[in-house]
Amino acid sequence: MKQQKISTWRLFYLGLCCSLVTGLYACNNKPNSGINLENFKIGVKVIPIQKISKKNQDTTIYIQGTVEKTAPLIKKKAYQINDSTGKIWVITNQRNLGIGEQVILKGNVRYKSIPLDGQEYGEIYLEEK
Repeated sequence: MKQQKISTWRLFYLGLCCSLVTGLYACNNKPNSGINLENFKIGVKVIPIQKISKKNQDTTIYIQGTVEKTAPLIKKKAYQINDSTGKIWVITNQRNLGIGEQVILKGNVRYKSIPLDGQEYGEIYLEEK
């Protein structure tokens, strides 16, 4: 009986220690590094950037690549993502992605038309969901 009581207390302290370590780890304020797993879904088909076109407008897709450039916006941020097949800008609320970071992002395909002197200079971009 006494041995069972000691084992129960050891199990309790082990669980308490694990909870404390997990809590301390979750409270760190270091910037995000590595793959952005917030939007990662197993079995999701990642689309090569080269295959994204105006006909995909308003569809939701996943892309994977490296952050190459950043541009601050008023309430959002834009990141240029490169996946070796091409580059695309992604508009997002995330502000913690660093240059060189590998990411997987989910977003809606958008196209902004910019007619200038009779020519079209529009660009395809993603708006993260």
